[in-house]
Amino acid sequence: MATNNLEKLHQSRIDKISKAIKSTAFKRQQITKVFQKGDEVEVASQVYGFIGSYYSATIVSSFGAYHYKAKYKTLLTDDKSAPLEEIVTVSEVRPVPPDQRETLLENGFRLYDMVDVFDNDGWWFGLITGKIGQEYDVYFPTPGDKIAYPPEMLRFHQEWSNGKWIFLLRQGRIFDLY
Repeated sequence: MATNNLEKLHQSRIDKISKAIKSTAFKRQQITKVFQKGDEVEVASQVYGFIGSYYSATIVSSFGAYHYKAKYKTLLTDDKSAPLEEIVTVSEVRPVPPDQRETLLENGFRLYDMVDVFDNDGWWFGLITGKIGQEYDVYFPTPGDKIAYPPEMLRFHQEWSNGKWIFLLRQGRIFDLY
């Protein structure tokens, strides 16, 4: 009976954090930074099935008042002959999050931490639901998948808000970073 209650509590926490992740993943970035040609950025996908993922890119140019031309580092054209370039809205672009190696060494990953996982050429937003051996089980609420990853594929999830980075970790609690 106690095991069943623990499983229900675990699932309840996953459901609550999943709801917060979905809300965050579907939210557009606040326009608080103007990017210049050559700036390194991350671009949020707005394509169904890819929502909640970010891709490394470089700003090629401004394109009107509310768009940029971005050149991706990991995404290629259909014929795979060159890096993909596309026009993106300012609300899809954010700075590259700061390096977390020091924070990771101090804190490590814990159950229910919100994380990004590097997979399929981008960073995907999920939460840690368990650990087996050296790998962490990560649940991705937007596609509904659960996959195990080694720690070197993970980073703490951060949100660009009001011109600064904040961590979303430790069971969904928010910590200012910069």
